[in-house]
Amino acid sequence: MNDTIPQLAAFDEPSLDAAFATLAEEVCQTSATLNDVEAFRLQWLGRKQGRLKLVSDAWLKSAPAEARKPLGIRFNQLKQQIEAALEAPAVAAGPKAAAIDFTLPGTTHTPGIQHPLLKTMHEIVAVFHQLGYSTNLGPQVESDFYNFEALNFPPNHPARDTQDTLVIAEQQSRPSRDRLLMRTHTSPVQIRSMIAQEPPLRLVIPGKVHRNDAADATHSPIFHQVEGLCVDTNITFSDLKGTLDHAMKALFGASVKTRFFPSFFPFTEPSADVQISCIFCSGKGCRKCKHSGWIELLGCGMVDPAVFAAVDERRVELGKQPAYQADRITGFAFGMGVERIAMIQHGISDIGHFYSGDMRFLEQFA
Repeated sequence: MNDTIPQLAAFDEPSLDAAFATLAEEVCQTSATLNDVEAFRLQWLGRKQGRLKLVSDAWLKSAPAEARKPLGIRFNQLKQQIEAALEAPAVAAGPKAAAIDFTLPGTTHTPGIQHPLLKTMHEIVAVFHQLGYSTNLGPQVESDFYNFEALNFPPNHPARDTQDTLVIAEQQSRPSRDRLLMRTHTSPVQIRSMIAQEPPLRLVIPGKVHRNDAADATHSPIFHQVEGLCVDTNITFSDLKGTLDHAMKALFGASVKTRFFPSFFPFTEPSADVQISCIFCSGKGCRKCKHSGWIELLGCGMVDPAVFAAVDERRVELGKQPAYQADRITGFAFGMGVERIAMIQHGISDIGHFYSGDMRFLEQFA
């Protein structure tokens, strides 16, 4: 392309239109054939030898006064056309445009990291998946029957006071067993699963639960649980102890020890609290374990025959055959708080950090 700018023979409108049309065509041709965006910019907008500079020197300076305004308008239009060409994909992409392989996988944009509670919950569930357990889920809004009655919490039973919860409004006209509330544990999913399926069952049940607890460093009105249920013939307390001992070692390390203390839960008999040897002091005694060498972690027990009776009663109401006769079917259940385990794993002293939304706290787990 000739870098010289021919002198204008005349400065009337038709002559200006023809001259700038020729330059505009040159811009189009250059943008279509020149892949180097910087070379294109220098060729047209270079301060010393750019073609616009040459046009200005050859035409604007020698134009008569009456022709400078129409010539200046066309000059600015040509400059805008060049700047638009610089932003066009054909020029701006440069030689890389032809090198893109559209058959390759696209760039993956990671949305972020798992919340530490979800991460811990998935770790717990994965341990029981390796033992052959499957996952079941259920609604957070439950009926009194599934949350309390079927789990051997009769109306007005004192054990209900420890699981005070939010009750859905305008339920007074319903029978008490059908009134809706926010579930206080994931145990209702155990009842729903047994009603829907015959034994054997091996289930792990993660989820969010609600209780009317005052928020402090170790309590929250909303928290997460992972519960387990195993029902079959000849299931014993020894099976329960072996299962939980394996799970605690998988979560906290092979050196962790477990011990069981008698306890009370309406839906299990016998019931037990499970403690693990302190992972911070290896059982020697420290402030974290209150110098006892042990940390209380979860509750468990053998499924109470009254629970099996309630399940079979409901199955009969739904037109199904009884399948959980206590004389031939036994099982165990356990439940643990996800927040408590996450706090022990990561050395967190205040449960409120999980719900604060403070990015400085959450970024520690990235």
